[in-house]
Amino acid sequence: MAVTVQPTTPDFVAEVGDVDLSRPLAAADLAAIRDAFARYAVLVFPDQHFEDDSQLAFARHFGPLETTVFKARKEHKLRLHENMADVGNLDAENRILATNDRQRLYNLGNRLWHTDSSFKRLPAYCSMLHARSIPPVGGQTEFADMRAAYDALPEATRRRLDGLVAEHSIMTSRAKLGFSDFDEGEREAFKPVPQVLVRRLQDSGRMSLYIASHAGAIRGMPHDEAVRLLEELTAHATQRQFVHSHRWRVNDLVMWDNRCTMHRGLAFDDQRYARDMRRATVSDVAPTCEQMGLGVAAE
Repeated sequence: MAVTVQPTTPDFVAEVGDVDLSRPLAAADLAAIRDAFARYAVLVFPDQHFEDDSQLAFARHFGPLETTVFKARKEHKLRLHENMADVGNLDAENRILATNDRQRLYNLGNRLWHTDSSFKRLPAYCSMLHARSIPPVGGQTEFADMRAAYDALPEATRRRLDGLVAEHSIMTSRAKLGFSDFDEGEREAFKPVPQVLVRRLQDSGRMSLYIASHAGAIRGMPHDEAVRLLEELTAHATQRQFVHSHRWRVNDLVMWDNRCTMHRGLAFDDQRYARDMRRATVSDVAPTCEQMGLGVAAE
């Protein structure tokens, strides 16, 4: 039976059925998934039963895997494989993280609007998050369509954004929550990197905003003006007409395009309920400035 694609809206978010992603995929099924992903940017695959290895194997169909940022801190004890991002609330012994645990405080940054790994010079192409256990209430994930948000901008704003380059760092997003516990190695690894504010998607040809809570400056623009512009763009892009909210079910796999979406996790009682969410993230093909033909020097 062929893969079934059921759109949620004409151009954003679709559910995909009649496929078991834990098994080797037929070429036609993989092609159908790729086509749907290029169109809808967020795909929901219900009832997928993974081991970590099979989830990573599926992710590798789309490119090379990232290594978790927690690997940058030598004393951090990983609960999962280094190619898995641990975005739940459990420690290495599968206990709920204490209120003041560094990993918990760090992960609270996932509640800000962001796109994965825009703080890396080679950012993320796509992410695949699998729900192993979820809280009974709260904890939804919201996704914003940055293509539609760009399309809705006034022409004068589009002209203003053309060619602008922002500086992204994960330390910028965490600072917004008062988190600054980065060691020397992390501060070196997480220095700001340049990313275009607007990019063209290679597969669909559509234009998209590319912003995140990691962005804290725009090259060549006074700081206050840059912060104001980034805040205005975020407010515009996260209006209700551009946002889809996903309520998780156990064994959902959600795959999203980091090039043209932002997302955030909503709050839940993380001192009461366990949330085991495991994400594989695939790197993009090149830095955003390179993809847009901009020669940008490191600072």
